[in-house]
Amino acid sequence: MNMVFASLKKKLEGADGAFMLETEVEIAGGGITAIAGPSGSGKTTFLRMLSGLTSPDGGSLEVDGETWFRGEIGKTPQVNMKPQQRKAGVVFQGYALFPHMSVLGNLLYASRDRDMAEKLLQMVGLRQLRHARPANLSGGQKQRVALARALMQQPRILLLDEPLSALDERMKVLLQDKLLEINRDLGVTILLVTHDSSEMYRLCDRVLLFEKGRIAADASPRKLFVERETTQKFAFKGEILEIRAVDAVYIAVVAIGNNLVEVVIDSDEKEDLQAGDSVIVGTKAFNPTVRKFAAKDFDVSRL
Repeated sequence: MNMVFASLKKKLEGADGAFMLETEVEIAGGGITAIAGPSGSGKTTFLRMLSGLTSPDGGSLEVDGETWFRGEIGKTPQVNMKPQQRKAGVVFQGYALFPHMSVLGNLLYASRDRDMAEKLLQMVGLRQLRHARPANLSGGQKQRVALARALMQQPRILLLDEPLSALDERMKVLLQDKLLEINRDLGVTILLVTHDSSEMYRLCDRVLLFEKGRIAADASPRKLFVERETTQKFAFKGEILEIRAVDAVYIAVVAIGNNLVEVVIDSDEKEDLQAGDSVIVGTKAFNPTVRKFAAKDFDVSRL
């Protein structure tokens, strides 16, 4: 079975002084795992150690039974594969595209496999822009090029560091759908650094929550964000992520900004609602209610 096993240590400098980043985690192949936590907790460094861009101080890293790193603190590593030797695709916050190359040229720089390049451009919806230069692309299009280029060498793991944070909500949803499609069609294991709880809920089957270099929580998005006691119970405008039956009623999970809330709806309301709907969550006699968002509701502050 495909598996990532990371038992790694790295001394880091934080706002409150030095701390040790330590991971002891197994990640099953083929899924999408969120890497979450406050800034400076070690999330990006963890991805960089997996990719080979940063060397751990010690520990071991195995991907699908192959050792990518093994070493002891204070000693020269026994194994430390170079980034180009690892089957890891990387997309950080910057697009890092070559401005003098076309979209197709950027992909072919990573691998000369033209058939794979055409397949990936079709998958991310950019075949018609294969000859365009990065300067003529939107932010979402550039991000899709960066994603396709990272997949050119058919990596075992795809490492994404807040790739959608600079995009508007419509483009975020589009690229989230593309990531789900890539994960389904290519079977690549994806590790995604994100601060967006609705993004974790939509995409990920697991969340690793980092705090000062340690994995403080390891759970599904539902357990981490929806089932906790302090979940916010109502707000104004949101999007339905899921509707599920519970006994004689239905529960709608609604993303409101970076918060997730659960609202009970009856069978009549359920007939008019589905995942993906924009809705207004309000209160009536202290009971949360959900109804579809309409143009007249644009100024939700009046509710």
